[in-house]
Amino acid sequence: MTMINSNKRKSRFGRVVSDKMDKTITVAVDRRVRHRLYGKVLKRISKLIVHDESNEYRVGDVVRVIETRPLSKTKRWRVVELIRRADSLEVEVSEAAEADQPVAEVEEPVAEAEEPVAEVEEPVAEAEEPVA
Repeated sequence: MTMINSNKRKSRFGRVVSDKMDKTITVAVDRRVRHRLYGKVLKRISKLIVHDESNEYRVGDVVRVIETRPLSKTKRWRVVELIRRADSLEVEVSEAAEADQPVAEVEEPVAEAEEPVAEVEEPVAEAEEPVA
């Protein structure tokens, strides 16, 4: 009886940082490690080259990837599921940052206050003369 050992495969959660290749995405996986000597918690990022058969994942999407057999010289991971889609505004900001262009700002309606807020004047403390 053959049993698939999918529970032995490593699984990671990450954010898609590039989708420019055909059937391949780059996923950034964050992890936190404690410095051996000083104990400070450091953020480490690993970029994984991941197989995306249908080219459906875009920059900013959060995905779960698992280990797989070598698919190319550097590709050893494949996408299992989509965790969260990227917001369209978030993607526009990252694309504009890559192209060094300003992002069109979205105007939000400003809620008017029901009661005007009265400004309170604080008394000015008089400076004391220095003692000679």
